[in-house]
Amino acid sequence: MSHIKFFKDISKKNVDIAGGKGASLGEMTRAGIPVPPGFVITASAFDRFVKETELGAEIDSLVHELNYHDIARVEFASERIRDLIHDAKTPKDLETEITKGFKQLKTKLVAVRSSATAEDSSQASWAGELESYLNTTAKTLLDNVKQCWSSLFTPRALVYRNEKGMHKSHVSVAVVVQKMVESEVAGVSFTVHPVTKDKHQMIIEAAWGLGEALVGGIVTPDSYVLDKRDWSLIDVNVSEQSKMIVRKGASGTVEKAVPAKIKHHQKINGRQITEIAKLCARIEKHYGFPCDIEWAFEKKKFYIVQSRPITTL
Repeated sequence: MSHIKFFKDISKKNVDIAGGKGASLGEMTRAGIPVPPGFVITASAFDRFVKETELGAEIDSLVHELNYHDIARVEFASERIRDLIHDAKTPKDLETEITKGFKQLKTKLVAVRSSATAEDSSQASWAGELESYLNTTAKTLLDNVKQCWSSLFTPRALVYRNEKGMHKSHVSVAVVVQKMVESEVAGVSFTVHPVTKDKHQMIIEAAWGLGEALVGGIVTPDSYVLDKRDWSLIDVNVSEQSKMIVRKGASGTVEKAVPAKIKHHQKINGRQITEIAKLCARIEKHYGFPCDIEWAFEKKKFYIVQSRPITTL
């Protein structure tokens, strides 16, 4: 049984094997949306790893006996489970399959992201609960896949599962391996205004450098509000950005100062704002619900790196 599926072979119906993130990237790839190429290590790989290393019973007993009000105990259990996963040996053929998938992407660097199989469903949104590893090389790939597997058991994820009444149910994790986009500008878009809830308005936010600065709340982005009926700009708010996150060497990222000459500049121009807005509207139309979309702009091209339902509406 193959434990790897490339995006073109996955659709939104495959949340059970690819998780919310993986299923969404596959769905958009098939719909012709510009998504950086990649594949999903399906949840069956993690399930097999747990079974063959015989970790299941030990993990279950640690999770089921937890007193979630005792944060120290939750942290202890999390550390113990994560150590068990990191120290266990991944089946050899599984490692070979993952490495082979990486080679097919013909890239030096990938982003490795966790994608829980209960993710982004209406009952539960795991966004932000699990981990991602950027600038992953062939050398760090297998370790980072394990890190993603074990991030199903971070203190935050354990508490979240318990709050959603899922601590006894089977939750697995798939891993997305996707070509890294080295963005000059990155941003998010909400296809319905998240504050006013006006369905005719879309809000786009943009910041210099990699998207982590924006997603992590390190910088205040530009924000542009559009009317989706005629693509007219309703509001443009340009923010001064003094620092950004960029790639450092073969792996890792670094925070650096934004060059003085662009510090006060608008991040994308009017034509580009309309281009990304139309792309996001296409995604919303395809799914039939308001979307929260992450995008990146590299070498004059927009890429969509993630899309999920807006859970606050």
